[in-house]
Amino acid sequence: MIEECQLIYDDAEENMGRSLVHLEKEFQKIRAGKASPDMLDGIKVDYYGIMTPINQTANITTPDPRQIIVQPWDKSIIGALEKAILAANIGFNPKNEGEVLRIPVPPVTEQRRKELVKQARNESENARVSIRNIRRSANEEAKKLEKEGVSEDDIKKLQEQIQKLTDEYIEKVDEYFAKKEKDIMTI
Repeated sequence: MIEECQLIYDDAEENMGRSLVHLEKEFQKIRAGKASPDMLDGIKVDYYGIMTPINQTANITTPDPRQIIVQPWDKSIIGALEKAILAANIGFNPKNEGEVLRIPVPPVTEQRRKELVKQARNESENARVSIRNIRRSANEEAKKLEKEGVSEDDIKKLQEQIQKLTDEYIEKVDEYFAKKEKDIMTI
């Protein structure tokens, strides 16, 4: 395959890989009943006037599957941490013990599990759409090469490889979703 075609293919593969990485990060935010420090990702704390991610102000651990412990490096911000977790509205009610916050992770109801599966399905569909958009862009780039004088056979071969790559990545998205769905529905 000529160099320009290889560049288009490599670019498409890299972007599809990014879509998969993004999907994994989104799946980490969907809690399946087991405590995880990732559950607090995205929460920002007012740390001396600057909104700072919670994991940059405290040590976050999960001693067991039903509890998260937030231990601030600066004990004076424990109230701000508590407020930030409550304000995030993620269903947690932290207990302030002076030096640490204990956050009990409530068991997930059957109805909530189904909602979480639906949320995971939506994230999977977003990833599929993203991958298809990458395929479309790569095919458009290939057609531009054809106008620049690259042979029709090379373009057809590139488009076939891009389609094969797309199918592989969509299959990976489906595998990730099946795994996440099993994880959510397991009590």
